[in-house]
This record gives sequence, C-alpha cells and structure tokens, in this order.
Amino acid sequence: MVNDYSAPWYSLEWYQPTTLGNFSWEHPEFLYLLLAVPLIFVVRWALRYYFNQKLPVAVSQRDLRTSPINLVRLVPELLMMIALLLIITALARPQKTNEKVEQWTEGIDIMIALDISQSMQIEDFTPNRLQAAKRVALDFIQGRVQDRIGIVVFSGDAFSLAPLTTDYDLLRSYINEINFEMIENRGTAIGSAMAVVTNRMRESESKSKVCILLSDGDNTAGNIDPITAAELASAYNIKVYTIVVGKEGLVPYGKDFFGRPNMIENTVDETTLRKMAEIGGGQFFRATDNQALSQVFQKIDQYEKAEIKETRFKDTSDYYFIYLQWAICFFLLWLALKSTFVTNVLQD
Repeated sequence: MVNDYSAPWYSLEWYQPTTLGNFSWEHPEFLYLLLAVPLIFVVRWALRYYFNQKLPVAVSQRDLRTSPINLVRLVPELLMMIALLLIITALARPQKTNEKVEQWTEGIDIMIALDISQSMQIEDFTPNRLQAAKRVALDFIQGRVQDRIGIVVFSGDAFSLAPLTTDYDLLRSYINEINFEMIENRGTAIGSAMAVVTNRMRESESKSKVCILLSDGDNTAGNIDPITAAELASAYNIKVYTIVVGKEGLVPYGKDFFGRPNMIENTVDETTLRKMAEIGGGQFFRATDNQALSQVFQKIDQYEKAEIKETRFKDTSDYYFIYLQWAICFFLLWLALKSTFVTNVLQD
C-alpha cells in the first residue's frame, strides 16, 4: 500500500486510482495534455498509413492473411507515447501536503462561587435551584479551552471545593457531588465566599481573572461584609459577575403530607449583588427560570473568551520524480528499439 507514500519508485501501486486521487497537483493544467497525446499518435498512425509510399506487389491470396504479430511493429511508438504521458504527469507536479495547525491561548482564570444554602432547594427551577445551577455550570465548563477553573461553595461558611485547574473531568466530578450537606452551618455567607475566591486568585498571574458568584438570597452569615469583599477582589483585578436566581412571591418548596407542593413566600434583594458586580467591573444578572439561567452563563461565556492564536505549518512532498524515472525507462527502451536493427525487423 502507498497510503504512507513510502513504496519504492518502481512499484505499480503509484498508478492506483486511490493514490493518484490523493495527490494535489501544483500544475493541474498539464493533465489536460494527457488526453491529447494518444490522439496525436492515432492521427500520426493514420497519416502514415494513407500517405506512405505504396508499391503494387502481386501476392497470392494465401499471403494476404494478417497476423497479431504484425502489431509488434507498434511497440516503439507505444513506448514513446507512454514516456510522454509520464513526462506530462511529472510536469503536473504530484504532491502530498500535510497541514498542521497549532493552537494556543493565554487562558483565563475563573472561579465559580455557588450557593448551597437550604433556600437553593426551592423548586421554582427544575428540579430545584441548585441542580439547575449545577447543570449550567457543567455546560459552561464544557465550552472552555485552556482556562483554569476553580469552585467555591458556600452557605453559612465558605470553602474552596476545587483549586484553579484545567482538569475539566475533575471539575465535572466535583460539581456532580455538590449537595446541601457539605456545610453544616446554615445561612448565606456571600462575603466569606468572595473572600475565599480572592484568596485563591490573588497570586494568579493570568491577565484575566473572573469570579462568577451565584446566589438566591441576602448575606445572612459570615463575618465579612460582601461589599468590602468585592472591593478587596477588585484590588486584585478580579472581575466579578453576580447572578441572583429565583422568583419573587409564592414558590414551591417541598411537599406536604398529601404530596402536594408547599408554597412559601420568597423575596429577593438584588441590591448587594448588584453593587458587588459594579465594584468588580463585571455585570449583574437576574435569572427566574432554567432557560434564563442558561442564557446568563452563555453571555458570560461570550464575554470572557480568551483569544485563540493559531499557527499553520504546511509540509509538502513532491512525487514527480517517481513518474519521471518511469518515463526515462520507457524512453531508453524506445531509444534502444529505434537505434538498432530491431526497428527495421519490427517494421518489416
């Protein structure tokens, strides 16, 4: 097989349709001449037949019989025709080009801070707020390239679940394992979560550092004010995106004895998270259902795309010499027949 183009030059595999079809041709216009060569030789033979001097000779009927051996006289011209066809093929410059593309990017550092307080069990999202947030976080990670991503979870306390890493399989496994029992203290420590994010990112040398903080309530726990934490993050050039999830009014939360959803009153105070996004130079979002939450993460994904740089390398190999060597062989055979008595024997 010549799929790797390593067969010897004398191999007939160079003439397989698959091999010829895989070539790129630097001068494809020469290939049209391949059709003209046989036509020229046919015209030449016809003209020679009609215009060669013919002498009247009396022969018997028995001597008029033709023989296939008479076709041997065409061998020299057939060799020349093949040589010309091969020379034209060589002039068309058959080549094989392998294009290699190298991509690299100066990745972005992204920390996702996820609220796992008890109110994230409210079912105004499907199946609940936390599960909806986990799904969009997984989709968000799926679309990143060479970005380091970390995870912080918080309720009454906050801790770093995953450091900044490009091991996306590890991140996905961590997100799938997030549950409400990971932190015992109840409440929503938004300021503490922002402080943990800043601590994780303060030594990062990335040109772009981003925090995506998702919560459904006010800061009700922890000993760090969210606004102060946002100002500290801004001092380390961390851009802050904040997302409030949840509807206002009556929302389903659990089920009663008869399996019917319990409806509770829910209020959302956007003031703190809106102010944090403003301080952090990011943007505030409000999502009231699964689709809106997904769209929010898609927007952030578009805003924080790293520039992908690309370098292309072309490795081109020429194979015209294969067909040129064949052409020389056929030309030498034609020359041997043309320059010796063999030609006269074949003509006679």
